[in-house]
Amino acid sequence: MRKKRLLVKAGVLCMLVLLAFPAFSQQRLISGKVSDSTGAPISGVTITPQGAAGGTTTGSDGTFHLSVSSGTRFLIISSVGYATQRVPVSGATIQVTLASASSLQTEVVVIGYGTQQKRDLTGAISVVGTKDFQKGAITTPDQLIAGKMAGVQVTSNSGAPGASSTIRIRGISSLNSNNAPLIVIDGVEMPSSVNSNGTSDDRSTVAGIANPLDLLNPDDIETVTVLKDASAAAIYGSRASAGVILVTTKKGRGGKPVFNANTTLTAGTVAKKVSVLTAGQFRSYINAQVAQNPADSVYANMMGSANTDWQNQIFQTAITTNDNISMSGAAGKTPYRLSLGYHDEQGILKTDNLQRGTVGVHLTPRLLDDNLKIELNLNGAVTKSRFANQGAIGAAIAFDPTQSPYSKSNQFGGYYEWLNRSTGLLSALATRNPLALLEQDNNIGYSANSVGNLHVDYALPVLPGLHAIANLAYDISNGHGTRTQPANSAQAINNSPGPGYQSKYKQNNTYVLEEYSLNYIKDVPSIKSNFNVLGLYSYANNLITPYNYASLDAKGDTITGSKPVYPTSPYENTLISYVGRFIYTYDQRYILTASIRADGSSRFAPQNRWGTFPAVSVAWHISREEFLRNSNWLSDLKIRGSYGVTGNQDGLADYAYIPSYSLSGNNSLYQLGPSFYNMYTPAAYNPAFKWEQTTSTNVGVDFGLFNNRINGSVDYYNKSISNLFNSVFIPVGSNFTNQMTVNIGTMKDQGFELNLNATPVRGRKFSWDLNFNFTYNKNTITKLTNGNKNSNFLGDQVGVIGGGTGNTIQIQTVGYGANSFFVLQQIYDKSGQPIEGGYADLNRNGVINSLTDAYHYKSPFPPVAMGFSSTFNYDRWSLTLVARSNIGNYVYNNVESGMGATQYIMNPLMYLQNASTSIYKTHFYSPQYFSDYYVENASFVKLDNVGLTYNVGKIGHGANLRVSAYCQNVFVITKYDGIDPEVYNGIDNNIYPRPRNFTLGASINF
Repeated sequence: MRKKRLLVKAGVLCMLVLLAFPAFSQQRLISGKVSDSTGAPISGVTITPQGAAGGTTTGSDGTFHLSVSSGTRFLIISSVGYATQRVPVSGATIQVTLASASSLQTEVVVIGYGTQQKRDLTGAISVVGTKDFQKGAITTPDQLIAGKMAGVQVTSNSGAPGASSTIRIRGISSLNSNNAPLIVIDGVEMPSSVNSNGTSDDRSTVAGIANPLDLLNPDDIETVTVLKDASAAAIYGSRASAGVILVTTKKGRGGKPVFNANTTLTAGTVAKKVSVLTAGQFRSYINAQVAQNPADSVYANMMGSANTDWQNQIFQTAITTNDNISMSGAAGKTPYRLSLGYHDEQGILKTDNLQRGTVGVHLTPRLLDDNLKIELNLNGAVTKSRFANQGAIGAAIAFDPTQSPYSKSNQFGGYYEWLNRSTGLLSALATRNPLALLEQDNNIGYSANSVGNLHVDYALPVLPGLHAIANLAYDISNGHGTRTQPANSAQAINNSPGPGYQSKYKQNNTYVLEEYSLNYIKDVPSIKSNFNVLGLYSYANNLITPYNYASLDAKGDTITGSKPVYPTSPYENTLISYVGRFIYTYDQRYILTASIRADGSSRFAPQNRWGTFPAVSVAWHISREEFLRNSNWLSDLKIRGSYGVTGNQDGLADYAYIPSYSLSGNNSLYQLGPSFYNMYTPAAYNPAFKWEQTTSTNVGVDFGLFNNRINGSVDYYNKSISNLFNSVFIPVGSNFTNQMTVNIGTMKDQGFELNLNATPVRGRKFSWDLNFNFTYNKNTITKLTNGNKNSNFLGDQVGVIGGGTGNTIQIQTVGYGANSFFVLQQIYDKSGQPIEGGYADLNRNGVINSLTDAYHYKSPFPPVAMGFSSTFNYDRWSLTLVARSNIGNYVYNNVESGMGATQYIMNPLMYLQNASTSIYKTHFYSPQYFSDYYVENASFVKLDNVGLTYNVGKIGHGANLRVSAYCQNVFVITKYDGIDPEVYNGIDNNIYPRPRNFTLGASINF
């Protein structure tokens, strides 16, 4: 079936090529050359006939050749970094000089509730466009900007198809709440990035899909803008403490229809496997243990005769196809863009698969002599996912390599499983067969999503410059799925009343947004002033309806203790906001921006419901002063300063301030007679809840040198977070729990950012562009209790690990960074060998204790992060490189701490498990979970992406073809022993490898 789809894809691509050869009549050939102000040729410039289809680009020597109809009067000539020109067609040859780098001054940037010229920005804002996005096998929008912006870290959470990424802007802004930025798509503020019950997931859960951002096609995105400092983000108030990401989709440009079709084919492979014992090493190790202790000979008798690499058994070469086609043009006075996309992605873990179809409709009519501007954006997606049982990965590295995947009997579907040696029954706690976990677990999820908005801007005739604006938006997601396991599967053999497992899940999300505003823009030349005033009202409502189904066995009988509640109680919250903003510009040199937002949230009690979030920022264009205006080397110099306050409410459940009772779930039923009943339980409540609050200051410099051949920005920021949500113990009987979340604690982040762009070479055939970004961030907890600052206070234990009493390895403590490791100091012998159970007695009481003798050791968050991008253009060839680096981050290797011990191999419950090769280094008999030996330096340099593109040029009348090849996750340089040093939370026990992808692609425009 897969081969048939690939053949169909090849056929479709051939058809697209054939479409590039229509018969044209009355054509004429236009030739020309495009240069910059110095006379140097510019490659990659786009030339399109106004009001007609087709187009071409200049070669490395700046020349082009384009066939146009006899009625063509103008050519539109554009390139990133230069002002777009409309050039009349008056002859067969054209010479064009583009104004160099003017877009750096006049480029329009999306900001909160509007746009602004880049030169007039007063806040810390970064923009990445189509030209600079990451390329290759891109599934979700967050992957487009990885390594592209200073202060913005994007960490993929796993290698699963459509897996989400953790995005952090200038560090973290909360300990127990949401740290994900607010995402705004075409003016639609997406629903809260936290589960409705208050748990701190990075994004709202949509049943049936791994990552809600999968529902937006990356190919439809034009730009991604990040508001980093509070002055830029504060206009979004209580949802902006973690920063704001503004996503702008592609729109129609007008004229006759222009088609773009692109296709990619990707092969993904496992970049690195967990280092475990081979079958030969496994046998030798057990035999050596038996030789030392003959009483363990029973373990030698349990070994099989096979040589199985279980990781090879569960992983595969994953094939991914991605196809997109779009049409843009104008119907009458209505520019439009229509797009369709289909994505089919296999996971490198067998049975993992994501299929997604997307559609985009964008209309931008201008009516009433351009006084009425309408923008309609509609994006839809449907997905089907087969979720592989990721427990198979842990089972594969742990399963006995001397056993064959299959047994000689039909029991358990023919898969080998560990049996109890005394009873002959399935060993209840033994590791399950990895292949059986994949092939006997069928988890299929479906989802449908639509997000869109209608934006209307009407210039009121009563007062020139006054605009009435309405933005009506929605985001609707419906997801459902079914998970089944057959009666003969070992993973579901012990269910009662019978073996096997069937379960359904479903969730509906409905989000609506209404915004109404007045915007007055007035230019007063007599006093060299420009005024921009905005007033806005916003209403947002988020409704989540989860469903709860009974769990059934293979026969369809209800599993004991499972009872359906259909549907469960919905979650709902509402946010009402009032916004004001004032931008004043004097003589194009001095700019003042001030804003204030008042938010009222249903999550808080009436007395704390409203929060106020002000911001102010200023900028001075020094380069526009008289003494620098005619500088030959200084193109731009601007100093910025800002102060602002943002908030966070996403760590709270809905209506957590009022006494309430909740219906228990199916795993907590009470038996009365033969029946089981859901019970109502009182929930803890706190009427004093209020927003977490982030106060931020920022000082920055924007600069351009040598006609902006070198340009960039430098920023220093200081964030102070107060009213942190923190869990504390309360007097027994004072509430319905002895521990609850309250507003206690403060934290700060300080940092420095550098973003540098340069064009070292711009010649006739060869050019070189590069970007380098650098971030330094230091995080410190400054308060966690009601008392005074106490550096000896030990706060919450966090960081769950596999195995070990207490199951935590990190802690929140005043005076240290968030999630610092809290471990025992390992003692070594003279040869450098770690001594089992040998730890420093730091409090010198003669007793080693994992709490009183533990110490703070390193942080999972890198203080330094860097990104590097480079593009080399030669003639029609283009080579791109993208690299990233983290320095100073540490990771707790939970794979080695759990598997690096003899006791793990020769389990006392009488079954065998494989071990990490680290056992040769430590020779531990029992796991040493709290040793600082397992906290490793995970600094890295990663070559993210290498791409080679060739512009074939014209392949027919008006058609242009580009072909490309990319490799992603090329290599990693690190001292870390695990499969990947990039682990956001610092605990490596989620080991779905990120694949190494090889991609071939083609794009045709006609």
